[in-house]
Amino acid sequence: MDLIFWRHADALDAVDGQEDLLRELTPKGEKQATKIGHWLDRQLPEGVRVISSPATRAEQTARALGRKYKLKSDLLPDASAVELLEAVGWPHSKMSVVVVGHQPVIGHCIAYLLGMPGNELLVRKGAVWWLRSRVRDGVPQTVVVSVQTPELI
Repeated sequence: MDLIFWRHADALDAVDGQEDLLRELTPKGEKQATKIGHWLDRQLPEGVRVISSPATRAEQTARALGRKYKLKSDLLPDASAVELLEAVGWPHSKMSVVVVGHQPVIGHCIAYLLGMPGNELLVRKGAVWWLRSRVRDGVPQTVVVSVQTPELI
């Protein structure tokens, strides 16, 4: 299974009284999402499942991919790594999954899957981490396929 984590692009700061989930992308964030969206679209197989946090900034990022996506509350900013991985069916899903979400849960998932101590990994806004599960000699492994940031495209 391929699991592609895509952190939402740069978003506006909340204004007084604004709900965090309603924050939108900045113009810079829109450019980041478009760059990564085009890159991802060229790399992804047909039939990939795309799921996004229902937060406005995450949905705007997912929309830049130009493919159908579903919103899942399991991907909200306060989600746990276990909830997120269960929501996407890691590592047993038969199809590749793109997850558009937030820090710190994306970083926690990546660190956990790669066996990094402390389960803390910082992921830049708009960045993609592409992971793959495989079994070698009967041992499950997680492999990093690609890491991409908008600045490198």
